[in-house]
Amino acid sequence: MPHEIPATPGRNDIDPHLKGDEYDRVVVHGTDADLAAVVLRLLRTDRVADVPIGFVPTDRAQSVAARVWGLPEDMVGTALTGGDRPLPLVRDDVGGVLVGLGVLLSVHGTVYCDDAVALRGDAGRVEVTPAADGVEVRVVRGRLRRPTVHTGRAVQFGIDGTVPVCDGQPHPRPVTRWTWYRHTEDLRTIR
Repeated sequence: MPHEIPATPGRNDIDPHLKGDEYDRVVVHGTDADLAAVVLRLLRTDRVADVPIGFVPTDRAQSVAARVWGLPEDMVGTALTGGDRPLPLVRDDVGGVLVGLGVLLSVHGTVYCDDAVALRGDAGRVEVTPAADGVEVRVVRGRLRRPTVHTGRAVQFGIDGTVPVCDGQPHPRPVTRWTWYRHTEDLRTIR
């Protein structure tokens, strides 16, 4: 049974619908931020392993999660009837999740992807997306330099103050340290 909830919903909007076993899946129609809000509630209610989640983005061209998940053209049909497959669930160290794209702009500092140094110095942009191993880190130093790409279980930033943007939502304040890492349980994605 469909339930309409507000954009980037919170605990009181989602949790009542996650109680019990009356649903065999949750399907989110919205933005990557809306999807992240629902995934966060699945995590906080300890339902990640129990509830498959489908996604139908309102604007496929703007959705990094749709690309990361490899969603087909018939997203609605797949979300409603498709089977689920595991995809690493990426968390951050302040209690959030990342389902599509995490971005830090004008980065100055050091970035590690597992044991590898992904950046020491300056970069115009660092992008992080979920990947098969956990996370993929793309460091963009400038228009004339080819980006470097690293994959691993976690990425850690020790940087001058900058504002991380997670699935299109800016963090409320600048940070000097930030981590995205693979959760112990995978997300059950319908794709």
